[in-house]
Amino acid sequence: MSDLGKNNLPLVFPHPPILASDRANWKNIQFAHFRQPPREIPEYVSPHHTICINVGQPVLLEQVVGGQRETVNSMAGGLAIYPAYLSQQFCWNKEAEFFNLFLAPSFLVRVGYEVFGSDRLELIPHLATLFDPLVQQMGFALKTSLEIDGQNSNLYADAIAQALVVHLLSRYSNNSRQIKKIGGGFTQLQWQEIVDFINANLSEHISLNELAAIARLSPYHFAHIFKKSTNTSPHKYLISCRIERAKELIVTSDLSLAAIAQMVGFASQGHFTYHFKRLVGVTPKVFWQQSRLALSEPPC
Repeated sequence: MSDLGKNNLPLVFPHPPILASDRANWKNIQFAHFRQPPREIPEYVSPHHTICINVGQPVLLEQVVGGQRETVNSMAGGLAIYPAYLSQQFCWNKEAEFFNLFLAPSFLVRVGYEVFGSDRLELIPHLATLFDPLVQQMGFALKTSLEIDGQNSNLYADAIAQALVVHLLSRYSNNSRQIKKIGGGFTQLQWQEIVDFINANLSEHISLNELAAIARLSPYHFAHIFKKSTNTSPHKYLISCRIERAKELIVTSDLSLAAIAQMVGFASQGHFTYHFKRLVGVTPKVFWQQSRLALSEPPC
């Protein structure tokens, strides 16, 4: 288990989150989408780095973080960075809607060492509203992935977490180092081992760490080389492998579509149908009907 578990979120708001990753299989990052009434949050200390993204109306936000007082007009699309272990106190004047991204300090230390060669990198607090389209895009990408794939979104969340931390350490930390470069692509043996592992574990929650370990690379560099070598992400490649295996089972077996969805690693038949139609162009049921019709036609 990660040290960023579902029982570790530091705040209790009046309303539960609209959407949260606490029941998904995410290890390195947690996501929560909140819509909260005007509220005063008494002083507390968070054990996690928190990235807060305003996705609603402008809100007047009064905050005291690490003894630093700041009053800002938080605009839609703006974000703030609150490093772990700092005392924090907040008050806002109207309904607020926001994403919180929670990152474990140990994860930042690990990525900092693997990517920059330093285990002493620290995030710098940013209380005034920042506008960073990449971080905002990552927040919405996590939301969409959680909505579509639920518990099967861990590989995608891992990749986003790696990219997010590298971006944060590059732009919003005390870092002065360049990313350690690793050139080239996978060897033929590495690629075969990666493909074999994925195909043997389609029904499992495959993590980025597991795939990176096969190639003997850091997760960040693995994801970078994978995208460079295949023009797709590990998550998208895994989904395509699951769909290809499902097509084979539909044609060659008498299993129900629900059973096939489970066998190839989809959390529900709805998720299975969504991705199947997106990649194949028809639903699994239509594909099954077409395959049966083709088998029943006499040869010319």
